[in-house]
This record gives sequence, structure tokens and C-alpha cells, in this order.
Amino acid sequence: MTQSTGGADSASGRIDRHLAELGDWRGQTLATMRRLIREADPDIVETWKWDIPVWEHAGVICTGESYKGKVKLTFAKGAALDDPAGLFNASLDGKTRRAIDIQQGEEIDAGAFQALVRGAVALNTSKVKTKRSA
Repeated sequence: MTQSTGGADSASGRIDRHLAELGDWRGQTLATMRRLIREADPDIVETWKWDIPVWEHAGVICTGESYKGKVKLTFAKGAALDDPAGLFNASLDGKTRRAIDIQQGEEIDAGAFQALVRGAVALNTSKVKTKRSA
């Protein structure tokens, strides 16, 4: 269950305000990506860390940042994920993280993006099960 209920002080409420404050294509893009994340994993938990939206399930899945010219979705363990559609286009030199930079007017393959989210959840939950069984 997505933790999206709660008042304005909840993490989801803070994300709602953040999207509204952006008030332009970045807010719209981040809202679309948020919807895709939540659809991909009904158990996702929305949090607010590092002054940005964060989506978690048994650990961080990704963060959503907005800059003047782009929206950036950084997957905490992106380097370990299969990306057959080649969505990752930033932070490619890192050993752990990978990111997707979205410019104004760009559209992301929703199915491929949701597959990345599900892959990140599977990776996080497999690590949790491994630790518990040890």
C-alpha cells in the first residue's frame, strides 16, 4: 500500500506541495514519474529526505530531483539493474547509482521505467530476504 495518505505534514503531502511549487513542466514531469512509480509498486513508501522526494521499498528505490533544465530520477542501486531500453543517461560512471535525466518535452517509455522500478524493488527485497535467512 502506497503511503500517500496523511495530512500536509506527511511526506506525500510535502511532495504534493513541492510539485505545486514547481508550477511548470518540471512539476508535471515529476508528477507523471511519481504516478508511474506508484503504479509499478503498490507497496512503495513515499518519503522526504535530503529536501527531495524519495521512493522506498525495503530501501531506497529512487529520488526525484528538479533542476532548472531537467528532472532527475536517481536509482540508488541502478548500476545493478538491467536497463534494456537504455533509460539511464546520467551518473553512468558510478559504481552504484544510475540516473535518468528528463529534459523539457521529453517523454520516457512508461513500461521500461516501471520495469526499472520493479527491478529495483526485487533487488532490495532479495537483499532483505538474504540477510534475514543468514
